[in-house]
Amino acid sequence: MLTHTSTFNETERPLQVMDLGMSAYQEVWDLQKALQARRISGDIGDRLLLVEHEPVYTLGKNAPRDNLLKPEGNGVLVVQTDRGGDITFHGPGQLVGYPILDLHKYRQSVSWYMRSLEQMLISALSDFGISAGCKKGLTGVWVQDKKIAALGVRISRWVTMHGFALNVNPDLSFYKGIIPCGIRDFGVTSMANLLGENPKMSTVKKAVVNHFKVCFSRKDA
Repeated sequence: MLTHTSTFNETERPLQVMDLGMSAYQEVWDLQKALQARRISGDIGDRLLLVEHEPVYTLGKNAPRDNLLKPEGNGVLVVQTDRGGDITFHGPGQLVGYPILDLHKYRQSVSWYMRSLEQMLISALSDFGISAGCKKGLTGVWVQDKKIAALGVRISRWVTMHGFALNVNPDLSFYKGIIPCGIRDFGVTSMANLLGENPKMSTVKKAVVNHFKVCFSRKDA
Protein backbone atom coordinates (compact mmCIF):
# COMPACT_ATOMS: atom_id res chain seq x y z
CA MET A 1 0.00 0.00 0.00
CA LEU A 2 1.63 3.22 -1.18
CA THR A 3 0.90 6.27 0.93
CA HIS A 4 1.29 9.90 -0.04
CA THR A 5 0.31 12.45 2.57
CA SER A 6 -0.26 16.17 2.52
CA THR A 7 -1.41 18.45 5.31
CA PHE A 8 -3.79 21.40 5.16
CA ASN A 9 -3.72 23.53 8.29
CA GLU A 10 -6.40 25.44 10.10
CA THR A 11 -5.72 26.78 13.57
CA GLU A 12 -8.17 24.48 15.37
CA ARG A 13 -8.72 21.68 12.85
CA PRO A 14 -5.63 20.42 10.99
CA LEU A 15 -6.42 17.83 8.31
CA GLN A 16 -4.07 15.28 6.81
CA VAL A 17 -4.96 13.84 3.39
CA MET A 18 -3.59 10.33 2.82
CA ASP A 19 -3.51 9.02 -0.77
CA LEU A 20 -3.27 5.24 -0.48
CA GLY A 21 -3.26 4.50 -4.22
CA MET A 22 -4.58 1.02 -5.11
CA SER A 23 -5.09 -1.02 -1.94
CA ALA A 24 -6.96 -4.09 -0.73
CA TYR A 25 -10.19 -3.40 1.15
CA GLN A 26 -9.35 -5.27 4.37
CA GLU A 27 -5.99 -3.54 4.69
CA VAL A 28 -7.59 -0.09 4.49
CA TRP A 29 -10.47 -1.09 6.78
CA ASP A 30 -7.93 -2.13 9.42
CA LEU A 31 -6.15 1.20 8.97
CA GLN A 32 -9.44 3.09 9.39
CA LYS A 33 -10.22 1.29 12.64
CA ALA A 34 -6.78 2.08 14.01
CA LEU A 35 -7.02 5.74 13.00
CA GLN A 36 -10.54 6.06 14.41
CA ALA A 37 -9.36 4.70 17.77
CA ARG A 38 -6.43 7.12 17.80
CA ARG A 39 -8.72 10.03 16.86
CA ILE A 40 -11.12 9.13 19.69
CA SER A 41 -8.20 9.11 22.15
CA GLY A 42 -6.96 12.44 20.79
CA ASP A 43 -3.60 11.08 19.64
CA ILE A 44 -4.05 12.37 16.08
CA GLY A 45 -5.99 15.01 14.17
CA ASP A 46 -8.54 14.51 11.43
CA ARG A 47 -7.69 12.45 8.34
CA LEU A 48 -9.08 12.01 4.84
CA LEU A 49 -8.06 8.72 3.22
CA LEU A 50 -8.33 8.43 -0.58
CA VAL A 51 -8.03 5.04 -2.27
CA GLU A 52 -8.93 2.83 -5.20
CA HIS A 53 -9.75 -0.72 -4.13
CA GLU A 54 -9.14 -4.04 -5.76
CA PRO A 55 -12.56 -5.48 -6.81
CA VAL A 56 -14.76 -6.21 -3.79
CA TYR A 57 -18.43 -6.31 -2.82
CA THR A 58 -19.07 -4.87 0.64
CA LEU A 59 -22.23 -5.29 2.69
CA GLY A 60 -23.46 -2.92 5.37
CA LYS A 61 -24.06 -4.41 8.80
CA ASN A 62 -27.81 -4.85 8.16
CA ALA A 63 -27.69 -5.53 4.41
CA PRO A 64 -29.81 -8.49 3.24
CA ARG A 65 -27.58 -11.18 1.77
CA ASP A 66 -30.16 -11.61 -1.01
CA ASN A 67 -28.91 -8.39 -2.59
CA LEU A 68 -25.77 -10.29 -3.54
CA LEU A 69 -27.19 -12.00 -6.62
CA LYS A 70 -24.44 -14.61 -6.83
CA PRO A 71 -23.65 -15.97 -3.35
CA GLU A 72 -19.96 -16.47 -4.02
CA GLY A 73 -19.59 -13.04 -5.59
CA ASN A 74 -18.82 -14.62 -8.97
CA GLY A 75 -15.14 -14.69 -8.07
CA VAL A 76 -15.17 -11.22 -6.48
CA LEU A 77 -14.24 -10.92 -2.81
CA VAL A 78 -17.26 -10.36 -0.53
CA VAL A 79 -16.77 -8.55 2.79
CA GLN A 80 -19.32 -8.06 5.58
CA THR A 81 -18.59 -4.66 7.13
CA ASP A 82 -19.66 -2.62 10.15
CA ARG A 83 -20.86 0.43 8.19
CA GLY A 84 -24.40 1.56 7.53
CA GLY A 85 -26.06 1.15 4.16
CA ASP A 86 -26.62 -1.87 1.96
CA ILE A 87 -24.40 -3.62 -0.60
CA THR A 88 -22.07 -1.88 -3.02
CA PHE A 89 -19.08 -2.48 -5.26
CA HIS A 90 -15.59 -1.03 -5.00
CA GLY A 91 -12.94 -1.41 -7.67
CA PRO A 92 -10.36 0.26 -9.90
CA GLY A 93 -11.59 3.49 -11.44
CA GLN A 94 -13.67 4.37 -8.38
CA LEU A 95 -12.48 7.04 -5.96
CA VAL A 96 -13.23 6.01 -2.38
CA GLY A 97 -12.88 8.49 0.46
CA TYR A 98 -12.74 7.64 4.15
CA PRO A 99 -12.91 10.72 6.40
CA ILE A 100 -11.78 10.17 9.99
CA LEU A 101 -13.35 13.27 11.55
CA ASP A 102 -14.21 14.21 15.11
CA LEU A 103 -17.72 15.62 14.74
CA HIS A 104 -17.44 17.29 18.13
CA LYS A 105 -15.46 19.88 16.16
CA TYR A 106 -18.26 20.27 13.60
CA ARG A 107 -21.83 19.23 14.35
CA GLN A 108 -22.97 16.13 16.23
CA SER A 109 -25.52 15.04 13.65
CA VAL A 110 -25.35 11.98 11.40
CA SER A 111 -27.86 13.54 8.99
CA TRP A 112 -25.84 16.77 8.75
CA TYR A 113 -22.67 14.79 8.07
CA MET A 114 -24.24 12.65 5.34
CA ARG A 115 -25.83 15.65 3.62
CA SER A 116 -22.49 17.50 3.82
CA LEU A 117 -20.69 14.64 2.06
CA GLU A 118 -23.36 14.58 -0.63
CA GLN A 119 -23.12 18.33 -1.22
CA MET A 120 -19.32 18.14 -1.32
CA LEU A 121 -19.48 15.52 -4.09
CA ILE A 122 -22.16 17.45 -6.00
CA SER A 123 -19.89 20.51 -5.95
CA ALA A 124 -16.87 18.48 -7.09
CA LEU A 125 -18.84 16.99 -9.99
CA SER A 126 -19.92 20.45 -11.08
CA ASP A 127 -16.25 21.25 -11.78
CA PHE A 128 -16.49 18.71 -14.61
CA GLY A 129 -19.77 20.04 -15.97
CA ILE A 130 -21.81 17.24 -14.40
CA SER A 131 -25.13 18.34 -12.89
CA ALA A 132 -25.76 15.97 -9.98
CA GLY A 133 -28.11 16.08 -7.03
CA CYS A 134 -29.84 14.17 -4.26
CA LYS A 135 -32.94 12.01 -4.51
CA LYS A 136 -35.61 12.37 -1.83
CA GLY A 137 -35.60 9.49 0.62
CA LEU A 138 -32.42 7.96 -0.81
CA THR A 139 -28.79 8.36 0.20
CA GLY A 140 -26.03 9.17 -2.27
CA VAL A 141 -25.46 11.40 -5.27
CA TRP A 142 -27.49 11.01 -8.44
CA VAL A 143 -27.55 12.15 -12.04
CA GLN A 144 -31.22 11.88 -12.95
CA ASP A 145 -32.17 8.27 -12.10
CA LYS A 146 -28.65 6.85 -11.90
CA LYS A 147 -26.40 6.85 -8.85
CA ILE A 148 -22.88 8.14 -9.36
CA ALA A 149 -21.72 8.12 -5.73
CA ALA A 150 -22.64 5.93 -2.76
CA LEU A 151 -22.29 6.70 0.95
CA GLY A 152 -22.04 4.51 4.02
CA VAL A 153 -20.53 5.46 7.36
CA ARG A 154 -19.89 4.29 10.89
CA ILE A 155 -19.64 6.76 13.77
CA SER A 156 -18.25 5.91 17.20
CA ARG A 157 -18.11 8.55 19.95
CA TRP A 158 -18.79 11.04 17.16
CA VAL A 159 -15.67 10.06 15.21
CA THR A 160 -16.38 8.93 11.66
CA MET A 161 -15.05 6.15 9.45
CA HIS A 162 -16.03 4.59 6.10
CA GLY A 163 -17.40 7.28 3.77
CA PHE A 164 -18.08 7.73 0.05
CA ALA A 165 -17.40 6.04 -3.29
CA LEU A 166 -17.44 8.10 -6.50
CA ASN A 167 -17.64 6.31 -9.85
CA VAL A 168 -14.97 7.93 -12.02
CA ASN A 169 -14.34 5.18 -14.57
CA PRO A 170 -14.99 1.77 -12.98
CA ASP A 171 -16.13 -1.34 -14.85
CA LEU A 172 -19.87 -0.95 -14.26
CA SER A 173 -20.54 -4.57 -15.26
CA PHE A 174 -19.57 -5.56 -11.69
CA TYR A 175 -22.83 -3.98 -10.52
CA LYS A 176 -24.75 -6.70 -12.36
CA GLY A 177 -23.75 -9.08 -9.56
CA ILE A 178 -25.64 -7.11 -6.90
CA ILE A 179 -28.69 -4.96 -6.26
CA PRO A 180 -26.70 -1.76 -5.66
CA CYS A 181 -27.56 -0.23 -2.27
CA GLY A 182 -30.62 -2.51 -2.28
CA ILE A 183 -32.36 -0.30 -4.86
CA ARG A 184 -33.97 -2.15 -7.76
CA ASP A 185 -35.63 0.76 -9.55
CA PHE A 186 -32.57 2.84 -10.47
CA GLY A 187 -29.20 2.19 -12.08
CA VAL A 188 -25.63 3.38 -11.72
CA THR A 189 -23.42 5.58 -13.86
CA SER A 190 -19.92 7.05 -13.91
CA MET A 191 -18.18 10.28 -14.78
CA ALA A 192 -16.68 8.59 -17.84
CA ASN A 193 -20.10 7.51 -19.10
CA LEU A 194 -21.49 11.00 -18.71
CA LEU A 195 -18.50 12.85 -20.16
CA GLY A 196 -17.74 10.44 -23.00
CA GLU A 197 -14.10 10.32 -21.91
CA ASN A 198 -12.04 9.17 -18.96
CA PRO A 199 -11.22 11.97 -16.51
CA LYS A 200 -7.83 11.71 -14.84
CA MET A 201 -8.12 10.24 -11.36
CA SER A 202 -5.54 12.75 -10.10
CA THR A 203 -7.73 15.62 -11.32
CA VAL A 204 -10.82 14.16 -9.66
CA LYS A 205 -8.92 13.68 -6.40
CA LYS A 206 -7.83 17.31 -6.46
CA ALA A 207 -11.41 18.50 -6.99
CA VAL A 208 -12.74 16.30 -4.19
CA VAL A 209 -10.05 17.46 -1.75
CA ASN A 210 -10.65 21.10 -2.63
CA HIS A 211 -14.41 20.85 -2.10
CA PHE A 212 -13.93 18.76 1.04
CA LYS A 213 -11.85 21.60 2.50
CA VAL A 214 -14.54 24.12 1.60
CA CYS A 215 -17.36 21.95 2.96
CA PHE A 216 -15.62 21.32 6.28
CA SER A 217 -14.06 24.81 6.57
CA ARG A 218 -10.50 23.86 5.74
CA LYS A 219 -7.77 26.20 4.50
CA ASP A 220 -4.43 25.63 2.79
CA ALA A 221 -1.34 26.09 4.92
